[in-house]
Amino acid sequence: MSDQTGTLSDVDDCWNRIGIRGDKSCTQLPDHVHCRNCPVYAVAAKRILDRLPPQMEDDDGRAIAEDRGNLSSLLVFRVQREWLGLPTRKLDEVTGMRRILSLPHRRDPAMLGVANVRGTLTVCVSLARLLGLDGAAADVHGRPGAAQMLILGGAGRAVVLPVDEVEGLHAVDLGRLEALPATVEGASLKYSRGVARCGGRAVGVLDDTLLMQALERSLA
Repeated sequence: MSDQTGTLSDVDDCWNRIGIRGDKSCTQLPDHVHCRNCPVYAVAAKRILDRLPPQMEDDDGRAIAEDRGNLSSLLVFRVQREWLGLPTRKLDEVTGMRRILSLPHRRDPAMLGVANVRGTLTVCVSLARLLGLDGAAADVHGRPGAAQMLILGGAGRAVVLPVDEVEGLHAVDLGRLEALPATVEGASLKYSRGVARCGGRAVGVLDDTLLMQALERSLA
């Protein structure tokens, strides 16, 4: 235990000091609502995952003996009634909702418009429409103000994806995903690589490469 603690000593757990578990004095907390939505938290999670020992437990308490290089940080969020996961390696930031300005003559129905992200107009795409989920009414009740925006793609290619709720980060072995249920079909099946169990919840893990390709096509 002491060896593991030593390797993590350079990770600033600011959420325990000035964040949601501390005195809440962080100046960024009002914008992010919760530390798990902050990019600083996401970066720290990646560094912690890199230092995890080869033997650890998954969310169901089962031992994972695979090499630690197989573990990935997964952001779990909800779109309509579906819980989805996206590897954080393609995620730039999670931020609060911004006003979306619609654009005339949109060629792709998934394109919602643009939003001002730190002074830059960034294209917003409906993940629900892209995955064919927008026709299903949500049967869950999210927390007031729980909607967030995911920003991914990197500088010059950033895309904003509004989601209904962000649950948090989980350590997942992407090589041990369960098969998708037979009831999953259409675009949702096309862009998913399997199911992960995160906190007792079944989460559809999106293929980040295929998702980025689809987003680029919607913007063409």
